[in-house]
Amino acid sequence: MQSFIQIESPNYLKLEALASPPDWSAIFGNNNPIALEIGCGIGDFILKTAIDHPNVNFIAIDFYNKGCWKTCRRLDRHGITNVRVLRDEARLFITDRIPKGSLSAVYINCPDPWPKKRHRKRRLVSSHFLEFLREYLAPGANFYFATDFDDYGIDVAEFMPQVSGFRNAFAPDLYRHDFPGYHKSKYMQKFLAEGKNIFFVHYKLAPGSL
Repeated sequence: MQSFIQIESPNYLKLEALASPPDWSAIFGNNNPIALEIGCGIGDFILKTAIDHPNVNFIAIDFYNKGCWKTCRRLDRHGITNVRVLRDEARLFITDRIPKGSLSAVYINCPDPWPKKRHRKRRLVSSHFLEFLREYLAPGANFYFATDFDDYGIDVAEFMPQVSGFRNAFAPDLYRHDFPGYHKSKYMQKFLAEGKNIFFVHYKLAPGSL
């Protein structure tokens, strides 16, 4: 069993200290759009993405304490100020801490694929999850999903056209294996080096769909 790591970082927020929902503009000190990464891992993706988009405020969450700690260390070393890291479960965090209609983008990279058939109902990304998430997205918001697990990638690519309010940014392709400009985490790079494919899915929330 891993010991709990105390995280001391200007980029780390403790849930118990936050309002529900928080005033994100006050937390970041500006009114820039907010984006959410679900499952930040060790923080390599969110670091590069935050550098690319200095006028976006990024919220990065992970269920694992060690991942949050590694992400904060990485951000701190690079002097990043437009990311805040929190430890929480995705649905609960969104419900309690994100104002409806406020997210400009959501990124979900290589979530647990729950490969056994009997466990697949535990997968985070499903049509029900996207219907839930839709309420928290701003018009025109981006939804990005990436996975190294073939079955998961094909499943998400096939149900997304049935979720109302979203427009496929890759049309006519349901998914792509290459996404120029989209940073690949070290986890993705490991699988690519093994000759495996990454499935990328990219949708936008159509204006007036809420």
